Order: sequence, then C-alpha cells, then structure tokens
Amino acid sequence: MKSVGGLLIDLDGTLYHGGRMIPGADLLISSLRKAEIPYLFVTNNSSRTPASVAAHLRGMGIEAEPHEVCTSSLAAARYIAGESPGATVAILGEEGLIEACREAGLALVTEAPEYVVQGIDRSFTYDTLARASRWIREGAKFVLTNPDLMLPSDDGVMPGAGTLGAAIEAASGFSPVVIGKPEAHLITYATSLLGIDPGEAVVIGDNMRTDISAGARAGCRTILVLTGLTTRDNLEDYQRLTGVNPDEICADLAELMLALGV
Repeated sequence: MKSVGGLLIDLDGTLYHGGRMIPGADLLISSLRKAEIPYLFVTNNSSRTPASVAAHLRGMGIEAEPHEVCTSSLAAARYIAGESPGATVAILGEEGLIEACREAGLALVTEAPEYVVQGIDRSFTYDTLARASRWIREGAKFVLTNPDLMLPSDDGVMPGAGTLGAAIEAASGFSPVVIGKPEAHLITYATSLLGIDPGEAVVIGDNMRTDISAGARAGCRTILVLTGLTTRDNLEDYQRLTGVNPDEICADLAELMLALGV
C-alpha cells in the first residue's frame, strides 16, 4: 500500500446490494480508517446528496461521512464551474444535482441556459424533453451526469439517466459530455479531491463496464471484486466487450482486504 495514494470505492454491487450490506463491507471501511488509508466512495448516483449517501451507508452499519462521498452530480457541477464559472444551468435532475450545482456557484435558470445538465429525473415529461432539446439546439452545452441506462429499484430495474439522455440526444441532435463512469471525469475529479494523481489511485468496483473501464481510462490501477455484476462466469465476456483487464481480481471483500494489506 506504500505506493497507493488513495482508493476510489464503488458502492452498489461492491459494498451493498440495495439496502443490504455485502458481507465484510463494514470491516473493510473500518480497517481502512484504522490504517489511515485515504479513500472516497465514488458513485454514478446523481439523485442523492453526499449526506444522503453517507446516511444510507451508516444505516447498513458502514462508517461514512458526507465528505467521503463523491457523486456524478458533484463532478458534473465542478466540470461546468471549471469551464464557465457562474454559468447559467437548466437542471433536469433531483436533489443531489440541484444542491451540487448551487454549491458550485452556478446560476439555476428555467429559460435560455448556457448549460443543460441532466441526471436521473423521475419527473421527466414530454415537455421537459421538448424544452431541453430546444435549448441545446439553440446553443446550450449538454452535460450528462452518468450514462446508466437502467437502475435498480424495489420494483426491478427502471430507466436510468442514460435512457433520458438518449432521448434528449435523439431530439436535439447533439451528444452530451458524459461525466460518470465509464468515462474518466468522475474518477479524475475524485483523485483531485484526494490531492493525488490518477496513477496513485486504485479504483475498486464490481462492474467491468463502468468501474473498471473508468479507472483504466483515467489511468488508475483497478481491482475487480466479484461481489456484484461481474462474476467468474461472465468475466471473459466483459473483458472482450470492454477491452479492459483489471490489475487484480478478488472473489470477495475478505480477499480484497488481504490484497490491500488491511
């Protein structure tokens, strides 16, 4: 661990499934804290605030504080603020994205925005689609928090932010800047929060298509844990699909702790 500057840890599928903690997740985080190894929880979820994410983790028995959470909404807001400080933005999203944009000093508007920033939006309507596509055709830059086409829910999988983004892209004729995994923006933003270079970071996740691909694109080392989407049975298929190979593969979180030396 001497050469590792920090860990970027995925959530759903890595530390929990929905509201159920994956065995060993609480011990992993408490051990990282005890060893004083820097880490962040890094998630594509754009709807929740860092405080809400941390509360969800604590509710399952996993130690967490808001400052340890890095979401696609935070990264999207900082991307826009870095490109155009104080820019006007129209938000198609929920609490996490709204709060992130406000905290980044962006001006929230409902007409003639410089940016359309979109995440999961469960109040999305045809009128929303029409207005967003018009703004983008008129010159607003389109920023998508994360490209997830589907997301888990108590009723099974539901359309995700990427599905809504695909509709806006089709209606406007313009492709978005994608912030979340598998793109590198979220990962490089997380490394900046830790004050390290991407080459010093290790991305830990269960999803070859998002977590491991994003880590590789950002220039990080990667550890795949077989606790969620990727399994021994489908690993080779995902490796062919993504063209990416994780630096290490761990069967579970106990094996991950051994690999990390905690």
